[in-house]
Amino acid sequence: MKILKAMLGLTAVAAVSLLASVASAQTYPERTITMVVPFAAGGPTDTVARLVAESMSKDLGQQIVVENVGGAGGTLGAGRVANADPDGYTILLHHIGMATSATLYRKLAYDTLGAFDYVGLVTEVPMTIVARKDFEPTDLKGLIDYVKANKDKVTVANAGIGAASHLCGMMFMSAIQTQLTTVPYKGTGPAMTDLLGGQVDIMCDQTTNTTKQIQGGTIKAYAVTSPKRLDVMKGIPTAVEAGLPGFEVGIWHGIYSPKGTPAEINERLSKSLQVALKDPNVGARFAELGTAPSSAADATPTALKAKLESEIARWKPVIEAAGEYAD
Repeated sequence: MKILKAMLGLTAVAAVSLLASVASAQTYPERTITMVVPFAAGGPTDTVARLVAESMSKDLGQQIVVENVGGAGGTLGAGRVANADPDGYTILLHHIGMATSATLYRKLAYDTLGAFDYVGLVTEVPMTIVARKDFEPTDLKGLIDYVKANKDKVTVANAGIGAASHLCGMMFMSAIQTQLTTVPYKGTGPAMTDLLGGQVDIMCDQTTNTTKQIQGGTIKAYAVTSPKRLDVMKGIPTAVEAGLPGFEVGIWHGIYSPKGTPAEINERLSKSLQVALKDPNVGARFAELGTAPSSAADATPTALKAKLESEIARWKPVIEAAGEYAD
């Protein structure tokens, strides 16, 4: 009898807990949500996050506040969310670095595939291969020939290990089979500032960070890494067109929640994300930045989970072959 009573007591507790969870999910959100961006304010990922957060806030009826928690290639911010209460009030917007950090960092403080639940994909941003405006080469073929002949002199800027610009730069050097001197910065802003000032030679970075500079003629563009030319800068060829076969790199962004977040809350966030991605203002701003919103089918927990798993598998051999680790 004592055992039976204990079992009934545990069942009752579980039932109450379940009912509380369901009730919480039904009334969610009741207060401000924090969206952690694991990179500096003003950078390309921050730009994407703020556009989406503003629109999602309107749909949810509660404000989403963007908090920048930069450092360690995005792993500090991701770690914070991994350890947050799984109640839907702390979420993460991260880019492709969510996948590459699983190999770049051999001693992560969290399990990339085991520490998070999924909300959905946001967008996939093309990259651009750019240089200071007075750099000698005039096209991509000329750039490749030049850097191969001057590999000890050419410098490649990036926003730090694990940043999109670091990953793209690493792939570029792998594609042309030439190792160049890399100059890491603490964020995209400082890297672009030095490229504009001529302190570094080239960079490979997201269109969300380079489009306005390219259009203004303050930097020189050689190629975009998308499968086809971008409407926002039709005069810039794709890397494949310009003579770099197979060089297609997209920096995808997704929204995550801590592991154990109720499925109903993740679904509510996913539905809100889908509403935001159909917002004409978001679509127009994304277009100006050279990207487009993810489809409704991709802005789902299932699609993001599949993307993360496939991208970890894709980048693992690239990083291991380069032998560049962050720890």
